Amino acid sequence: MYAPQHAAAHPDRPAFIMASTGETVTYAEFEARSNQLAHLLVDQGLERTDHYSVFMENNNRYFESCGAGERSGLYYTCINSFLTSDEVAFIVDNSESQVLITSKAKLPVVLDTLPACPNVSLTLVVGGNDADGLAAHDLTDGATVGESTIRDYASAIAEKPTHPIANERLGTSMLYSSGTTGRPKGILRPLPDVPPTEPLPLFGFLANLWQYREDMVYLSPAPLYHSAPQAANNLTIAAGGTAIVMERFDAATYLSLIEKYKVTHSQLVPTMFSRLLKLPEEDRERYDLSSLEIAIHAAAPCPAPVKEAMIDWWGPIIHEYYGATEGIGFTACDSEEWLAHRGTVGKVILGDLHILDDDMNPMPKGQPGTIWFKTATDFAYHNDEAKTLEATSPDGTMTTVNDIGYVDDDGFLYLTDRKTFMIISGGVNIYPQETEDLLITHPSVYDAAVIGVPNEDLGEEVKAIIQPMPGIAPDDALAQTLIEFCGENLSRQKVPRSIDFEEELPRLPTGKLYKRVLRDRYWADRTDGPNKIV
Repeated sequence: MYAPQHAAAHPDRPAFIMASTGETVTYAEFEARSNQLAHLLVDQGLERTDHYSVFMENNNRYFESCGAGERSGLYYTCINSFLTSDEVAFIVDNSESQVLITSKAKLPVVLDTLPACPNVSLTLVVGGNDADGLAAHDLTDGATVGESTIRDYASAIAEKPTHPIANERLGTSMLYSSGTTGRPKGILRPLPDVPPTEPLPLFGFLANLWQYREDMVYLSPAPLYHSAPQAANNLTIAAGGTAIVMERFDAATYLSLIEKYKVTHSQLVPTMFSRLLKLPEEDRERYDLSSLEIAIHAAAPCPAPVKEAMIDWWGPIIHEYYGATEGIGFTACDSEEWLAHRGTVGKVILGDLHILDDDMNPMPKGQPGTIWFKTATDFAYHNDEAKTLEATSPDGTMTTVNDIGYVDDDGFLYLTDRKTFMIISGGVNIYPQETEDLLITHPSVYDAAVIGVPNEDLGEEVKAIIQPMPGIAPDDALAQTLIEFCGENLSRQKVPRSIDFEEELPRLPTGKLYKRVLRDRYWADRTDGPNKIV
């Protein structure tokens, strides 16, 4: 998020607007704040390729917290704002972060975290001087917790100059995998020693692909800690556009913001599509969406009926891509390509794709196997050589994130599921994604997860866990209806043998399910649980 040219040319243009309050931060303000934080980080002793972390909800200081690192030659790690203190401590310690930026809302978690993070010498708290900030925890500005000094963010950067640091160098994020199946891994990319005016090539590629431009308005509905909104908002500000930041996603509010700000671009996840489609028809038709030019989605497989319904509603403006945070490869398709290859995640446009069996032999066209790429960009898992080697082919030329998929005769890629989510029932490999995709289309289902649970004869059996729509009773009759619905549309082995109900599934705002949490409930007392959890 480096855009001093826009601050000079258009100082009063909004760089971003907070959706819930309407607070506007101009390019001039964003530039000054980013420079102040950069000075603070350098004065704290951080040098090029050192690390710091950001752990907070979407707020008006998030972008500058990242932008300062991008002009200081630093790695910054944005941490999932829903994690527990133990989970945060692991990431902060593993990333070797020396500074932690947080908010008053997340301060209770951080106070439990800091004693386990001896490398953190400074913690900055957004909103720390508010009545419910530091004082609410019997802290004063400059107090010490563990090895860290606690400062109010605004007070700390106010002491610093608003002009650039003396030797600006390119910095970048070091994000962590979501950890839905185990410990998250820090994804470290080489950082060239160049000025921030020379961004990593991937950003220019994406800006061209999705037609980012100076007068665009980008609506950001997702948590800013995730790689996709990180990149999208970064590109918006680099282009000189305006980002509208939702603090949390609400389907009806999302539509109203498109009309209010004449939004041209947005990026969503499939669960957001489902929430939008389940709105009452009067809410769906209430707002003028004609300004919207490009809607991008990724992060999780999108059920084909859901995507078809979105294209019918919004028109052929929906673009899809597939690319892990590791950046090992990239596929993309527009609406026309998807309609001609229903269910695809696109053609490869970065990296060299290979579909291989467990013995590293190529699979025939149309047959699923593990997705491997001869990588488009270099990466390693930070401080985890074993996991880096595990994701690398024996000859060292390819990497994988253990997704399963196949390629059709026209070269379009289709995802089947994650290898770690596979159910082995009676010796048959079952990928639950197809069953989940079907269940989410049922009018009584708000959200769905499908997992393998213990079965004495088969090893595992298929179970669905359902979050019903509001007002729908989670009873035996609904369970039987959904099992019959699956039986009418799926082969027998994919049909759930049983259904449980939950008030809310443990799904990240990025659209990913915490399946490990669900499966642990059923396997916790077993010593022979699924060995696919890594």
